[in-house]
Amino acid sequence: MNASPADQRRLLDIADLDARIRQAEGTRKNPPQAARVNELLARRQELSQELATRLGARDDLRAELARVESDVAVVDARRARDTERLAATSNVKEAQGYESELASLARRKSDLEDAELEVMERLEQAEAAVAEQEALIAETNKQGAELSAEGKRVVAEASAALESATRDRAAIADTIPADLLALYDRLATRNAGAALLRRGTCEGCHMVLAGTDLQAVRQAAEDAVVTCPECGCILVRTEESGL
Repeated sequence: MNASPADQRRLLDIADLDARIRQAEGTRKNPPQAARVNELLARRQELSQELATRLGARDDLRAELARVESDVAVVDARRARDTERLAATSNVKEAQGYESELASLARRKSDLEDAELEVMERLEQAEAAVAEQEALIAETNKQGAELSAEGKRVVAEASAALESATRDRAAIADTIPADLLALYDRLATRNAGAALLRRGTCEGCHMVLAGTDLQAVRQAAEDAVVTCPECGCILVRTEESGL
């Protein structure tokens, strides 16, 4: 196939735009923030499961504290009742019974107050553990929201770049002979499609052409369409080719 050097050079613009299109399409489908967002989603699920466990432990302690406080209230009520009865009785035996029960209730209340203090300390620790976990989840949500917003911005930019590159490609493609463009499109499914030959090196595969291959390219007509013997893409020759 033959094509003017100018038409062949325009293939480099097409190849560059195709590379931009591929990059933009890749960014749109999978922005760089997506992987980290997915990691944060998994992390949030783990944190939420741990939070549920900590909330359960805290609620159990709240219930335990409520039972202890209820028992204290019962003891206080009984002490108040027995104190009134002791003050009202003149029966020595009854008075001794009330005094014995009041002493027992005092010991019971002391034990309950010790238990109440211990449960309150554990509850304070459980509340702190819940708050700590909620803070971790909040920070994870914040990071996720920021990354999601950044991802949306990147996708929007990629979409705009894709639209611009696609439009520019169509404009340049209209100026290239159909048979040359068809060859490029066919080759581009397997390699760069077209690449500059710079100082004896194909910039499509970055391989240095062997002496015999370079000699063959050197002897080819100016308008001949030559391909890289290594990767098969169209070699575009310019003053930089070192021929």
